[in-house]
Amino acid sequence: MHSTLHSNAQHVEIRYATEADTPAMHDVVLAAFGMPSGPELVSLIDDLSGDATARPLLSFVATSQGRIVGHILFSNVQLQGSQDQVAASILAPLCVHPDFQRQGIGGALITFGLSQLRAMDIGLVFVLGHPDYYPRLGFVPAGERGLQAPHPIPPEHAGAWMVQALRPGLLGTVTGTVACAETLNDPRHWRE
Repeated sequence: MHSTLHSNAQHVEIRYATEADTPAMHDVVLAAFGMPSGPELVSLIDDLSGDATARPLLSFVATSQGRIVGHILFSNVQLQGSQDQVAASILAPLCVHPDFQRQGIGGALITFGLSQLRAMDIGLVFVLGHPDYYPRLGFVPAGERGLQAPHPIPPEHAGAWMVQALRPGLLGTVTGTVACAETLNDPRHWRE
């Protein structure tokens, strides 16, 4: 299963990542985030890949002319304190190589990933990200809807904690606190 994007005369394909893609994915993360965040995110991706509590774990890459230019990872989360059992996931991280940014690749990775999660009957997808970017892709503030982050988000960054419902009728009826995979539950991953 894959998707194709035509952007600025670039032909970009999105597909499931394979183990052979790991070195190239690391290169994209390092190029996109630099120091010190890049190496920390590389470690996070590697650690999540081996974390049984992160499953189902979905990893996708965007390629252009055979070169990996973007990567996105979705890992399992649980919603604690909710009376309803809702399958949920968290998007972390998303990266696009600087040479390929602002061409719609990040949005295409998110859209493709959400379609795969929807097909798996995942109900909610969370992200801690830029509040000017993710709402364009359907994410809304989560805290004000009674969906709390695993660690406190300072009030000035509350808008960065977002959610998207992949099934109608969930937002406003389901509440609770997100519990991430053990790897992602480290408080250092929750600081702005």
